[in-house]
Amino acid sequence: MGNRAIIRPINSTMGVYLHWNGGIDSVTAFLKYCELKGYRDFGGEYADGYGIARFCQIVGNFFGGDCSIGLVENVADSDADEIDNGIYIIDGWKIAKRIGNQPPREGYNITEMLCDIDDAQPESERLTREYITAEEVTPSELKVGDKIYYRDHNGKISLETVLGFGAKGQWRNGDVSGLPYIGKYGGNNPADNGNNYLKQNVRKLKEE
Repeated sequence: MGNRAIIRPINSTMGVYLHWNGGIDSVTAFLKYCELKGYRDFGGEYADGYGIARFCQIVGNFFGGDCSIGLVENVADSDADEIDNGIYIIDGWKIAKRIGNQPPREGYNITEMLCDIDDAQPESERLTREYITAEEVTPSELKVGDKIYYRDHNGKISLETVLGFGAKGQWRNGDVSGLPYIGKYGGNNPADNGNNYLKQNVRKLKEE
C-alpha cells in the first residue's frame, strides 16, 4: 500500500515513481520547490535530463531511505489505472493534466509543505522559510529602498536592496529603461552593470 503516483514529462515516456506523497498537494509542492530553486524544466520545450535529476534529488532528500522513489520507463496512460493518484503530466514545472480514475488524495497546506521539503535539504542548499513565505512581486511594483531576495546563477540567495531605476533609453545587455537595479555586481556604479537589473519577478522582504 502507499499513496502512489507517476510524474511524467509532457514530452517523454519515462517517469518518476513516488510510492508516498503522490497526492496533488505534495506533487504540486515538489514541483514548485524545484521551480523556486531555478532548476531546468522537468518537461516541455526547454526540458532535459537535468530537471528530472534535480526533482529526484529534492524528493529523495525529503523521503530518505532507499525505496520511496524510482524511475519508470515506457509509461503508458493505461498505467494510471493501477496507481492511487494516477499519472501527472508535467510541462515546465506545472501540472498540465492528470490521468487517472481516482480523485487525487491529500489536503496539505502548500506553503507548509514547501517549508517541510526545504528543511529536508542540506543546510547549504535550503531556500529558508523567509524566502518561501516572502511576497512575490513584479519589477514594476518595487521602489527604491525595497529589500528583495535575489537568486544568482549558482542558485545562491542573498538579500539585496533596490538602489534605483534604469534611465529612459538606457541599454545594458538590453533595454533596462525603468527597471529596478541592485548593487550585487561589481564597480562603483551599479547602474552600469546589466546583471544588476531585475527583469523577472522577485520575492520581497516583508516590511516591518
